[in-house]
Amino acid sequence: MTTFLERQKYLIDYTLAALLRRKTRNLGLLLVYTSLVFLFSSVLLLSQGLRRETALLLQDAPEVIVQKLVAGRHDLLPAAWLEPLRHLRGVSEVKGRLWGYYYDPAVKANYTLMVAPERGLAANEIQIGAGLARVRQLGVGDYLSLRSATGQALPLKVAGVLDFASELLSADLLLLSETGYRHLFNLPPDVYTDAVLRVRNPREARTVAGKIALALPDSRPILREEILRTYDAVFNWREGMLFITLGSLLLAFMILAWDKAAGLSAEEKREIGILKAIGWETGDILRMKLWEGLLLSLTAFLTGYVLAYGQVFYGGARLFTPVLKGWAVLYPEFPLTPAVDLAQILALLAVTVLPYLVATLIPGWRAAISDPDAVMR
Repeated sequence: MTTFLERQKYLIDYTLAALLRRKTRNLGLLLVYTSLVFLFSSVLLLSQGLRRETALLLQDAPEVIVQKLVAGRHDLLPAAWLEPLRHLRGVSEVKGRLWGYYYDPAVKANYTLMVAPERGLAANEIQIGAGLARVRQLGVGDYLSLRSATGQALPLKVAGVLDFASELLSADLLLLSETGYRHLFNLPPDVYTDAVLRVRNPREARTVAGKIALALPDSRPILREEILRTYDAVFNWREGMLFITLGSLLLAFMILAWDKAAGLSAEEKREIGILKAIGWETGDILRMKLWEGLLLSLTAFLTGYVLAYGQVFYGGARLFTPVLKGWAVLYPEFPLTPAVDLAQILALLAVTVLPYLVATLIPGWRAAISDPDAVMR
């Protein structure tokens, strides 16, 4: 075992010396390689972080949301629907929700308005998201005036700014009382935007949704798992678009690897011929070429991955954020939770490291099995 380790140490020493002899070429290759790993790692880490953040935020969402449809479009839900929904077997709680959108011409952005009875807000009070507070430069005690559906101005006092940790959902959110909401949109007291249901056994949510569709044919039940699948599909689509854009870089790298596999330079062939002439075996040369590929590819991989990790989780992920997060006037600012996914790392290794190792070993093997005199000539 000691002899084997010493042999590998000598091979590594020789490989490092060989790489340094061609440092200009190898540094250029290392730079391209690292950039490629950095770009692909940034996309994967950012999309994975957003998926994790979305799943955490939606884990406490209601199991079923019920909407009323008229001509295939979302309509106001009658308060009379709440009672039959409560009597469905398996349902533990039913609540009517009031929420909607308000366009503010002052900042040319849409606000999301929602009634939050648990906040105990007065009719003239609101709580606003951090994004809205930044854009409108509002703080606790300030007033935000909204134009009601009747054309009158409705001044609302800012009672609080929503927690920064929830900015993914609350950047443009405005919470208010039911009285204030109905006055703003001129809604009658017997309608809601939709209804949310809690199910005793979450695994029976799909069964409950089927009962709702039978009891209320003009309703549309939406499951929490369907919302998660929709977000996942959106992230997959945006991630795929980025990978297509980066495909040209991957193609350039594959051409570079293929060019390396097509043959060694005359200097490298002469070097292998000399090694064979002084007693090196074919296996030793292959091990040396394997160490050469591993040292260069793993250095590029680790450098690119660490740079991407820092850029995504500690640098604000500014490189690909507008594409994967989306873009808006009231843009959410929130930190992603740092995490490492082993399956993701293995996939990146398979895409970036394995092709380069093959491209390094094939020409080395061809030169190692040739006659030393022929190779040196």
